[in-house]
Amino acid sequence: MAFELPLKHPDALYIGGEFVTVAPGSREAVLNPSTEEVIGLAPVGGESEVRAAVGAARAAFDRGPWSRMSAAERCATLQRLHDILIGRVDEICRLITLEAGSVSSQTRGRQFDLPMKHFRWFLETAHRSPVTALPPELTPQPGGGRMLGSAFVVREPVGVVSAITPYNFPFFLDLVKIVPALVTGNTCVLKPSPYTPFEAMVLAEAAHEAGLPPGVLNVVTGGKEVGEFLTTDPMIDLVTFTGSDTVGAAIAAQCAPSLKRVLLELGGKSALIVREDADIDLAVNTALRGFTSHAGQGCAMNTRAVVHNAVRAEFTRRLVEKTKAVTVGDTLDPATQMGPLIREAARARTERFVEIGQDTKAALLAGGRRPAHLSRGFFHEPTLFGDVDSKSPLAQEEIFGPVGVVIGFESDDEAIAIANDSKFGLRGGIISKDVGRSWEMALQIRTGGVTLNGGAGTQLSNGPFGGMKRSGYGRELGDEGLHEYTQQKLIEIHAA
Repeated sequence: MAFELPLKHPDALYIGGEFVTVAPGSREAVLNPSTEEVIGLAPVGGESEVRAAVGAARAAFDRGPWSRMSAAERCATLQRLHDILIGRVDEICRLITLEAGSVSSQTRGRQFDLPMKHFRWFLETAHRSPVTALPPELTPQPGGGRMLGSAFVVREPVGVVSAITPYNFPFFLDLVKIVPALVTGNTCVLKPSPYTPFEAMVLAEAAHEAGLPPGVLNVVTGGKEVGEFLTTDPMIDLVTFTGSDTVGAAIAAQCAPSLKRVLLELGGKSALIVREDADIDLAVNTALRGFTSHAGQGCAMNTRAVVHNAVRAEFTRRLVEKTKAVTVGDTLDPATQMGPLIREAARARTERFVEIGQDTKAALLAGGRRPAHLSRGFFHEPTLFGDVDSKSPLAQEEIFGPVGVVIGFESDDEAIAIANDSKFGLRGGIISKDVGRSWEMALQIRTGGVTLNGGAGTQLSNGPFGGMKRSGYGRELGDEGLHEYTQQKLIEIHAA
């Protein structure tokens, strides 16, 4: 049975509150990465469409009601958007499974419920007053007496935000960018990945149904030309981007001449430190998820297992067994544990790193090839290397595929040094029964976040997420993530 897109306007972009149909020749096939079948033809925008979208967002911010509304009024509109998305959960999750290659057993929890939880937190938090009163001061006057003065700090929206999102968690990242931007009074232009445009188009139709004023949210697709317009046009005030460090560096350079605010959530090569006293079952299961979840297509995943030599042999033996037992297959099959990579280019990149690992004499312990039972789809076996040199490309480069490595260590200081021996600094983890020592080690790891013994069990909505070094700067989620989309104004008063 052919898949029917959950869209009323599948051939249109969303600009200035209207669905703008592109020319018949400006459409591109979107593939199901499990089967390589076409799930739909997406409209492809160009300079004229993105220029119109930015202009609509600029006009909506400068002259429209959105930035002047109270937080409560904006939240009421966005609550309608939230409720519409909840009402369409089944069709959205099926779309995520087919478009992004997320296995159906994990789509609801990780790709839908989690961002919707964050959505609700932003709505609840945005009701707080944007005005903070500072303590008054008494200042002696030349003629005698003292003057009473004070000031207020006001948080205001930045202006027009361009949000550029990747293909791995598209619905999640679209929401995590546009909701805090909109709830604080900004207007947005959202550009999704060409591989996963339909989830953004679903958001556009839901926003239209919810009654967002024209121009507050615009959705355009397109390639490099559209992306560069969104990072260089002077009408854009802030750019938020999730993707590779290479593209992030280029975006930062493009934003520099116009001094735009930039929020970059980039790559990672996170290390999971397994101490000698670790719960090995917990460590193995955590490490397995670190390179097999969503076929390794996640920037914060623990792809380096840094394991104490006293337990390394046992840890590796168990991890090899579990890696070989992972069920790889079609994302719609409930039994599937790992799906495909997004496209052939991603699989080819994974295969190149497998070759590099073998050339550098690392021990290939599991996987390393395409699954023999799958003739269609961009699949690659979950792959594990042992005896890996921490300086090798396997341990240094973000592969963004299902490849994990095991590196041994003797002391805590050595483990910390290995974890920090990376150009990235997004996340990390420690498995140990000595939580106090783990805390001390976490403080020495140069990353934006560290999980101890598996972490909090969820991604906390009030916990700031972001990186150090080439993993980017700025934060998403938490108060810090909300404040990224505001600027501060000091208003001083002469009280008496």
